Amino acid sequence: MAKKNEAEIASPDNGFSVNNFVQGAKEELDKVVWPSRKQLVSESAAVLLMVTLSASLIYLVDGLFAWAAKQVF
Repeated sequence: MAKKNEAEIASPDNGFSVNNFVQGAKEELDKVVWPSRKQLVSESAAVLLMVTLSASLIYLVDGLFAWAAKQVF
């Protein structure tokens, strides 16, 4: 039979406790691996480049379909 971990153990009171919430949030934020500045800049640039390329491709395909619609109609 599997052991219950801390997250599965229910507290006796079912109410909301701000103190428990803040403590839990702090514990979770301690587990986060934050990126370095170099990694953040590099990945942000990659995202912006991909968004720009995708938008350009959509713009060109839309123009092609608009041109084709004008030829047909």
